Amino acid sequence: MIAPWIESVESLAAACTTLCWLPQAIKIIREKRTEGISLITQSVFTLGVALWAAYGLLLNDRPILYANGVTLVFSLCILILKIRYR
Repeated sequence: MIAPWIESVESLAAACTTLCWLPQAIKIIREKRTEGISLITQSVFTLGVALWAAYGLLLNDRPILYANGVTLVFSLCILILKIRYR
């Protein structure tokens, strides 16, 4: 069994790495500009996040699954907007 403080660190890290994408998504939606974002990098990142979410699902590790699931939504949003506002 994992110590409670370790799960707290995992959850806090997941929240930080997930929520950092929210301001970027909001900025793109407001400005309708994505020049500073690499399409290749965003695509590979989105794939990586999807794989992390799958990993969390396979392990039944909720913090990994939830954090990467939410990050995947933000990342997909940014990727779609990048393609749309090229």
